[in-house]
Amino acid sequence: MAVKFTLAAIALLTAGKAFVDRRAKDHEAQAETDYPPEGEFITVDGRQVHYVMKGSGPDLVLIHGASGNTREFTFTMVDRLKDNYRVIVFDRPGLGYTDRLHPDLDGVFNTAAESPADQAILLQAAAAQLGAPKPIVLGHSFGGTVGLAWALERPDNIAALINVSGPSNPWPGKLSALYRINGTAIGGAILPPLIAAFTSQKHIEDNIASIFTPQAAPEGYAHYIGPTLTTRRAPFRANGRQVNSMRPHVVEMSKRYGEIMIPVEIIHGDADPIVPLDIHSIPLSRQIPHARLTVLKGIGHMPHHVAPDAILAAIDRSAVASGLR
Repeated sequence: MAVKFTLAAIALLTAGKAFVDRRAKDHEAQAETDYPPEGEFITVDGRQVHYVMKGSGPDLVLIHGASGNTREFTFTMVDRLKDNYRVIVFDRPGLGYTDRLHPDLDGVFNTAAESPADQAILLQAAAAQLGAPKPIVLGHSFGGTVGLAWALERPDNIAALINVSGPSNPWPGKLSALYRINGTAIGGAILPPLIAAFTSQKHIEDNIASIFTPQAAPEGYAHYIGPTLTTRRAPFRANGRQVNSMRPHVVEMSKRYGEIMIPVEIIHGDADPIVPLDIHSIPLSRQIPHARLTVLKGIGHMPHHVAPDAILAAIDRSAVASGLR
């Protein structure tokens, strides 16, 4: 009897897994149909990097945050910039349509992730390959951390840095349970298929609303941004592991910010509930003595969408300060 029960349980679990995997695969195929690559691909050290490049003028690289892709900036920001800058927007490793840094990182049970420095080195090489050996670099949120790593690891290959709502210093407490579970070997194997298979549109909209609070997301953002690209199994797993492993890297990076000698602009809303101003950007503005901090009153985590003029002004100041204008 026990043997029959065990066999029945195994059969049920196998059938359940097959159903989840099939549903996840179908949803991923639909996401890639709805949101195909916007740009082109280059190969850097054997890895495929997806980018969008538009405009002319001084080179400007834009790096998106966690759960993002190139669409974060092509929604409106690139069109605002392309008449004055040659804008290059990258998908970070493992997200959008860019490969993980190494094939071994694709493993379901592998908890390793690309550090901010790893990502910066790859994207700097990609920018150089595209004819931008020393661009202005703007990073939002996790992308801001990657921008700081770029300035530390490739100081001769960056003209200026704009950090928008970026984590830069050690924070107290723990990340959300979702990130912590996804960062484990078992959680990273089980959770992404369930997310890919069953995440609802309402959950996506609620998550976007929480990212923009206290502002509202711009009209059309939720449809344009391609959130189902991030809920695919591999990108969801990569994103979770990168975020879950970020803090130790930030601890080490924070000891070196005094090395940064290029022009630095820091833009941060004082109502940001995700990356608090007082923990990150206020200390950062003191750690980089020549940095310029702009605090946006009442603005949350997404100033490039809800206060874009402040971002454009910081970019223009950086171009002048670095001698590119």
